[in-house]
Amino acid sequence: MKKIVYCIPGILLAFMLLPGHIAATDILLNNTVAKVYFSPDGGALKAITRQIDQATREILVQSYLFTSKPIQSALINARKRGVHVEIILDKNEQKDRKYVSAKVFKSGGVIVRLDDRHASSHNKTIIIDRETVITGSFNFTYAAERRNAENLLIIPSTDLAGLYTDNFLSHRQHAAKY
Repeated sequence: MKKIVYCIPGILLAFMLLPGHIAATDILLNNTVAKVYFSPDGGALKAITRQIDQATREILVQSYLFTSKPIQSALINARKRGVHVEIILDKNEQKDRKYVSAKVFKSGGVIVRLDDRHASSHNKTIIIDRETVITGSFNFTYAAERRNAENLLIIPSTDLAGLYTDNFLSHRQHAAKY
């Protein structure tokens, strides 16, 4: 068994790799201070909207479930101030919810795509200006902030943002425009 350990000031990340498992992309984040939030009521929602409000060029979002009105509003407001905003949602989840989130985003000028290539498009990521990654178990929902045990990481790293952007672009290729 191989063990990979990364040290980010204040955070120690250890990954165990078992034989037969594909290793994740290795990235060493030197001098990066990640912000960590836990819910319920741990401030993740405010942290997300603050990051969105600070975006100047581009916001790329991948989300399975999206019902958070504050995050929706922040993304639409970013679009209104000239930031390119693009979102990939899980097609089946949207279908079950009658495409409510997709409709809201599209009417707000956000480019919306629906991913049905996978059993679930279960990503929960936001890439801000290709410089900052927001990710974790935190779904973009009311329950994630108020009722669920969730986690959220905000990591300023152009290297990491590049990997997440590449992943976003690969999913965009097969996701259908809404």
